Amino acid sequence: MSDQPGDPTPQLEPTVIPTAPTVEPAPTVEPASQAEPAPSPAKDPRGMRGGYYWGTGRRKRAVARVRIRPGDGKFIVNKREVDVYFTEDRDRKDVRAPLVATSAIGRFDVWANVKGGGPTGQAGAVVLGVAQALAKADSTLDHALRDGGYLTRDSRMVERKKYGQRGARRRFQFSKR
Repeated sequence: MSDQPGDPTPQLEPTVIPTAPTVEPAPTVEPASQAEPAPSPAKDPRGMRGGYYWGTGRRKRAVARVRIRPGDGKFIVNKREVDVYFTEDRDRKDVRAPLVATSAIGRFDVWANVKGGGPTGQAGAVVLGVAQALAKADSTLDHALRDGGYLTRDSRMVERKKYGQRGARRRFQFSKR
């Protein structure tokens, strides 16, 4: 390409094309649901939260949330003393059984919140919750708790009623005529 006056190829003048001004995008703020989760309460590697060792127990329809910490042996169930809450001797003995089996009675304060079910189911739920909390508090107690069967969930539930029958298995009275 030449710049001669008789040259048949037209020459274009270099021009500067104006560009739109670049605007930095505004920083985006993430909604609270996508932000980092709030830090959990102080947690000991052994399972201690907020100064307590927690255990959850279930039996039939009852659910117990149990927390323990070293103390002088208080035992509170639903903001009442254990002997006031459980009226049957069998239930009173059952809820203390994990503590007796591990010789921890009088070494831990126990608080339990129980809901659902009846007295026996609630006592069974508290037993499992206390055992789980004790196992977290002192791992050397795990063997004694397992041998006593306190760390095993009793999975038996009420069988459902069937249609055409009076109960789960009971039939209506048979009439020949």
